[in-house]
Amino acid sequence: MESIYFADKSWPELEEAIKKNTLIILPIGTIEEHGRHLPVSTDSVIVSEIAKGAAERLKGKIPILVLPTLWTGYSAKEMTRWPGTIRVNPLVLIQLIHDILASLIEMGFKKIIILDGHGHHRGIIEVALRQIGDEYGVYPASVSPAGLSASLYNKIRKSQIGGSIHGGEWETSLMLYFKQPVNKDEFTNEDIMRYHSEFVPGDNFVSGKGVFWSTWGIQKSKTGIYGDPTCASKETGKLVYEEIIEKLSKFIEEFYAKD
Repeated sequence: MESIYFADKSWPELEEAIKKNTLIILPIGTIEEHGRHLPVSTDSVIVSEIAKGAAERLKGKIPILVLPTLWTGYSAKEMTRWPGTIRVNPLVLIQLIHDILASLIEMGFKKIIILDGHGHHRGIIEVALRQIGDEYGVYPASVSPAGLSASLYNKIRKSQIGGSIHGGEWETSLMLYFKQPVNKDEFTNEDIMRYHSEFVPGDNFVSGKGVFWSTWGIQKSKTGIYGDPTCASKETGKLVYEEIIEKLSKFIEEFYAKD
């Protein structure tokens, strides 16, 4: 079976991929602590699985290749209270993402989608994309898997608002579905987000009011998470994953068709 992975190709194969106007997916995760129950690879695993699922679903309809997941990134210094968080300066990360995209564009690839698997990266990625658009007249897109699944997830979630920010029900359910090492004995809702206001919803799946205020500065975490993984399940993970793949595939087709 022909590989969907960019890194598996030789340069002549990539030359052919360029001629076919192949779309490139760049998953961006990170390595950071995710509480006592989840591995530090959580963000990278989730975004890697989603990139793979979308590419496999669209295989034969759109030429697609998936780059190796960018596993390092920026996390708030507060997260270094627990081992496992690897931090890259935000300006360095902007330049890294810029240079990866520039390399692809200079090869000849024009259709590029970033899958953003880490909450701290949205602004960083958007700055890099603005720079790339200005310099090359090529406009990659960035997609948040969490955002794609929000509507469905809010209908099926078992945690209350505040249960899905970092290491909560959403991430834990996906990791259970992906059969990753999840330690259920360490599940706790001790750090469910308790702060909610008109401007700060205190949950990643509830719309805010135009305000950015870091969770890590609002409520002190005791376990390294914000949320409630106690009600996570592989069944919820399966439904969330299927919704993300459905929505992402639709967007990829729309993005690819636009000149």
